[in-house]
Amino acid sequence: MADTNREDAFVVFDRVQKSYDGETLVVKDLNLSMPRGEFLTMLGPSGSGKTTCLMMLAGFETATHGEILLGGRPINNIPPHKRGIGMVFQNYALFPHMTVAENLSFPLEVRGIGKSEREEKIKGALERVQMGDFGGRRPAQLSGGQQQRVALARALVFEPELVLMDEPLGALDKQLRETLQFEITHLAHELGITTVYVTHDQTEALTMSDRVAVFDDGMIQQLASPDKLYEEPQNSFVAQFIGENNTLEGVVTEIRGDLCEIRLDNGEIIDAKPVNVSKVGERTRMSIRPERVEMNKERLQEGAHTLKAEVLEFIYMGDIFRTRLRVAGNDDFIIKTRNAPDQLRLKPGEKIEIGWLPSDCRALDA
Repeated sequence: MADTNREDAFVVFDRVQKSYDGETLVVKDLNLSMPRGEFLTMLGPSGSGKTTCLMMLAGFETATHGEILLGGRPINNIPPHKRGIGMVFQNYALFPHMTVAENLSFPLEVRGIGKSEREEKIKGALERVQMGDFGGRRPAQLSGGQQQRVALARALVFEPELVLMDEPLGALDKQLRETLQFEITHLAHELGITTVYVTHDQTEALTMSDRVAVFDDGMIQQLASPDKLYEEPQNSFVAQFIGENNTLEGVVTEIRGDLCEIRLDNGEIIDAKPVNVSKVGERTRMSIRPERVEMNKERLQEGAHTLKAEVLEFIYMGDIFRTRLRVAGNDDFIIKTRNAPDQLRLKPGEKIEIGWLPSDCRALDA
């Protein structure tokens, strides 16, 4: 999967491959271009190649094949400390024997910056992450969230053009993680820093990024903005990995323009949007998001498909109801509906009709 706009790109992976044993490729022919100031997230399961890509960009791993460019110049042979890249890791990686201010001073001293300028930069960086009063403390005297803020300030203190973050919020609790997601995104955009962020948390990727590269099996499966990734997955892996997703399986019986007819495995016929199917007789797996399915007959739009369903579970979740149904032989078909006064409240065992628009049902690879 290539991203071709290379002329104005700041970070470029050009046909990059990585193998540790000379046989198995953990990164396969990666082509990726990033403009300055972009916040790009590499998202994927463990072993998908995302962290290896980050480590090659940082200089801690070497590409087996291909070239990595930064600001138009090849950096394959430039050591990590000369790439001018800020790094933030999950384990904070702060020096325990140094105070917070000394931790921030270190990357500035290495770069030969004088004392008064150092002090000014440290003060500014700590204030940016709301840690202005903590310069004299040691890392052990800080909470996890505070340590991660300091690690972020240290990555930003020498004003790098590129910051790499590897699962930086993985060790924090949910509420703090959400607060810091917002703060990191805001800071990156405010300072105009190009950011590459690695995570396996899809919510984090969707809420923070300008674009997301979904990795699996050493390759980018899809590279797109968060909304496009969620609304228009290009294959079954992306549809399943990003957000909650319903699947129905069947065979293509007809393709006509922007719709195809599918015979489901239980014999029912439905229409879908042909995204990753090319011929009649091909097996397909269809993807329908839970919030696109309607179970109030009066609310069904014209042209909607209807299928019979049996309610298996009806769960109250505060702002939404989550209904699990048996649909066309699938016992894990989920519908999410807003908690509204006129919303149906269903009991297990009830038989209902559900529906959706054919354009919301994507026929993908089997």
